[in-house]
This record gives sequence, structure tokens and C-alpha cells, in this order.
Amino acid sequence: MKKFAVEIKWSAILTIAELLWMLLEKKLDWHDALIAKQPIYTMLFSIVAIILFVLAIKDKKKNYYESKIDWKQGFLSGSIVALIVAILSPLNQYISMEIISPNYFQNAINNAVLNNNMSLENAKDFFNLKSYIFQTAFGGLSTGIVTSAIIAYFIKTK
Repeated sequence: MKKFAVEIKWSAILTIAELLWMLLEKKLDWHDALIAKQPIYTMLFSIVAIILFVLAIKDKKKNYYESKIDWKQGFLSGSIVALIVAILSPLNQYISMEIISPNYFQNAINNAVLNNNMSLENAKDFFNLKSYIFQTAFGGLSTGIVTSAIIAYFIKTK
């Protein structure tokens, strides 16, 4: 367990950051009156996530590998963070959509139908807890792995 202490710590930080971001989105009305713009605004969290991945891999480099890390080690560390976050994502989505923003799905469905982006059936199929759990788990995992590969390239010891 000690071998992965850095990854567990940063997975927890990233998971909490995601919940705090959801609170911010809700507070800024991105889940209600401004829901049409929410997909664009939510992309801003990517910047936060990338910064946290950089800090995680740098932490692993400094405190576990004694400031010397190769690409494979950095990639593996970031990928483990992505995997743990993906495992925690169903709980995160539940908290986000059932506690923080319980009207999000209905607002998103209404917006999608109102703006002729989707039929009511398609909107209901897309905007629901099961769909979002799947999207965040697998989308987050794949994005986290790609992000880890890129960050590890730049953080590796020359």
C-alpha cells in the first residue's frame, strides 16, 4: 500500500476537486438557468485536472523516486491515479447528481429537447445517472491515461 500512497493521495484530491467543481457549477447556476452553456464551462475543469495530474506525478518523482523518474514510471503513476478516480467516479456522480444538483438531469433533458438537440427519448437515455456513471468512469479513465502519458514525457528525468 505504501508503494501507491502518492497515487491514493492524489486520487482523493482529484475526487474532492471534482465534487468542489460540481458545487461551483451549481452555485454559478450552470445546472439551472445557464445549463445550455454548462458543457462549455465544465471543460474548464480539464485545466484543474491537468494541474493535479502534473502535481501528482511530480510528487511521485520527488518523494518516491528521489527526483529521478523515467517515462514508464510517470505514466504508470498517473494511470493509477486515473484508475482510482475512475473507480471512485460512481460515488462521485451519485453525490453530484443526487445531493449537489438533484435537478440537473431534468434541466439538461429539458434544455436538449427545447433547443432541438435531441428527442425526448434520446435526451432521457443520455441524461441519467447510469449513463453519467459510465461516461465518467470510462471517459475519465481514458482521458487520464492519455494525460498521464503526455505529462510523464515532460516530467521524466532527462
